[in-house]
Amino acid sequence: GKLSGGVNREGIKYYNDLINELLKKGLKPFVTIFHWDLPQALEDAYGGFLSPEIVEDYKDYADLCFKEFGDRVKHWITFNEPWMFSNFGYSLGIFPPGRCSSWRQENCVGGDSSIEPYLVSHQQLLAHAAASKSYKQKYQVELDNPYMLEHYLIPIRIYTSHLFT
Repeated sequence: GKLSGGVNREGIKYYNDLINELLKKGLKPFVTIFHWDLPQALEDAYGGFLSPEIVEDYKDYADLCFKEFGDRVKHWITFNEPWMFSNFGYSLGIFPPGRCSSWRQENCVGGDSSIEPYLVSHQQLLAHAAASKSYKQKYQVELDNPYMLEHYLIPIRIYTSHLFT
């Protein structure tokens, strides 16, 4: 949930151990801060990404990640596939939180497919901007990291003609 509720030190230890092991093996960690795993407490408290309140909570979470892991992590991705999160979770209702309009799918738990994906995308953009600004202002110089926060990364596969023959 919120940082005011405390930090899960076991979780921090887990990721510190993982990062250290990756580095020991000669692998560079690329950390995705949000991969569709919103704490249920934030969803219950104010609707998660449907609310502007998520922006400050996301920035605080990103700050915690930068502070705890930034001495070893040099590549950050703010959101994994933000369009899919908005569309599949708030328009089609096929991924959590499963929101959509009844005209879209009968099994939805509520929602409005014509508005909510846009609200969620808007909050993601604001959260990305807040985290990016915080990183640049607080951590980029302090951590001597020449890399800026990665912007929306969507894998692009380069196909050559020989793959199709």
